[in-house]
Amino acid sequence: MKTVVPPEPMDRGEALARVSIDGVRAASGRLAGVIEKTPVIRCGAIDAMAGAEVCLKCESMQPIGAFKIRGAYNAMSLLSDEARAKGVLAYSSGNHAQAVAMAGGLLGVRTVILMPSDAPRVKLAATRARIDAASGSRVEVYDPKLHRREALAEEIAEREGLTVVPPYDHPDIICGQGTAALALCERTVLDYLFVPTGGGGLLAGCATVAKATSVLRECKVIGVEPALADDAARSFRSGSIEVAGPDAGKTICDGARTPYLGAWTFPVIRERVDGIITATDAEVSRAMRVMMEKARLVVEPTGALGLAGAMKMRDEIAGKTVGVIVSGGNVDLDEIPRLLAIGDQT
Repeated sequence: MKTVVPPEPMDRGEALARVSIDGVRAASGRLAGVIEKTPVIRCGAIDAMAGAEVCLKCESMQPIGAFKIRGAYNAMSLLSDEARAKGVLAYSSGNHAQAVAMAGGLLGVRTVILMPSDAPRVKLAATRARIDAASGSRVEVYDPKLHRREALAEEIAEREGLTVVPPYDHPDIICGQGTAALALCERTVLDYLFVPTGGGGLLAGCATVAKATSVLRECKVIGVEPALADDAARSFRSGSIEVAGPDAGKTICDGARTPYLGAWTFPVIRERVDGIITATDAEVSRAMRVMMEKARLVVEPTGALGLAGAMKMRDEIAGKTVGVIVSGGNVDLDEIPRLLAIGDQT
């Protein structure tokens, strides 16, 4: 097992310049007609439970069931003709994998996807279904206990001449992810915005939008990550990129099992995010149940992090207008009873 070494943060000025509201708006233009205009759902029962006006931005209703198509398509559409001709490589536990596979099909780009052997079955199957084998695209499964995905990706990309499309740590990815908050913040004046957090691409992009479009009053941006994988919260407090602990792989939030924040995401988050909190798996499970029972929304555990965070801060958000990014809905239906039971155990 290789030692996990976090990256050095990018220069703050360069990061803030490359990840800008203009970049997000340009990404929104590229995505027009490609992705769904996901709905913003209000639910009276959830408002009552949170003591606030809660606006659920349902990225779970994207074609791949998650927000990741925003960043993947934006980044891949900006590749040079030479890079497109050679193909791309992505590593992911599922949602980014599906996004790159879908974007590759739309753009005519060969894709090689690295997925861990412990990836959710539903995400692995969905990614394989989107792969065009005739074009040379493929899925490769690796053992996360034996290989560090970044190193394995670099090895394969160098051997085959592929461009790596990272899951979160690139300005074009971050700007693409920020479009998830753009429509919400331009139509609704928010007091708070809660964003699921793994590697920080979605959080950095959404914070960039929220801070640039809060005209009438400042919107506080709160990242929410699993308590078992609290590297982002620790990094936010310490001022340096910290590595997730050994229990990170045990959280039910498989989409947030990232080892650390990115070199690009970290300085943007430190500048534009107001706080990062954690939610236990039990709290996430209860948020899943609330969305399923009250709003009739099928969500994966990572997709429920935002609402779990909002419920945890119920006293602070009382009477406020709150945005919650529902990042994804790719959950194995056979696993739902087990996942919901976690919330009943405490």
